Amino acid sequence: MARGQRTAGNGTDGGSVPERLLGAATRLFAERGFESTSVQEIVVAAGVTKGAMYHYFGSKDDLLYEVYARVLRMQTEHLQQIAGREEPVAERVRAAAADVIVTSVANLDDTVIFFRSMHQLGETKQKTVRAERRRYHELFRDLVQQGQSEGVFRDDVPADLVVDYFFGSVHHLGTWYRKDGPLSGEDVARHFSDMLMTSLRPRS
Repeated sequence: MARGQRTAGNGTDGGSVPERLLGAATRLFAERGFESTSVQEIVVAAGVTKGAMYHYFGSKDDLLYEVYARVLRMQTEHLQQIAGREEPVAERVRAAAADVIVTSVANLDDTVIFFRSMHQLGETKQKTVRAERRRYHELFRDLVQQGQSEGVFRDDVPADLVVDYFFGSVHHLGTWYRKDGPLSGEDVARHFSDMLMTSLRPRS
C-alpha cells in the first residue's frame, strides 16, 4: 500500500467482501453516526448479505473496531519500517512524524468516526485498541530516546512527554483539517514535522 493511501472505499466500488463492508460502514457511520446506522443498511450499501457480513464480522462493533484498527496497523507497519532504516535518527523521526500525519489525513473519516464512537465499544475491544496505540507511541518514543541518548535531541524533556504533545496535535486533526482547504496532507506533514524537529533541537 502506498504511503497515505486510503484503506476504505465507498462500499460500492468492488473489492473483497470485508473491504466493501468496511467501506460502506465508514461512509454510513460518517453520514449518520454509529448508533443510527443499522446492520441492514450496511449490508445493502455493501451489496452483500447479512450472512456474508457475519462470516467476517461478528457484530457492528467489530466493524467499528476494524475501521480504525486497520489504519493503526498500517501506521505501525510504516513506523517499524522507518525505525529500521539505516539513517540518522533525526531523519527517521522526521519521516515517522510526517508519515503519521499523511496517513491520518488520508484516512481522516476513519479516525474521526472511531474516536467519536470508541466509547460504544465493549471494554475488551477498548483495551485492545489502547494497547495497540500504546505500542505505536512506544515505538515512536524509542526513536526520540535514541536521539536524546546520542545527543542529537535535547534531553531536558522526557521522551514520553514529547510523544504525548506531538500526538495530541495529530489526534486533533479531525477538528480542523478540511480536504478542500489550502493545505494538503503533505503540507501539514511538513509543517508538523518541522515544528517537532525544531522543538527537539538541543539548546545552545
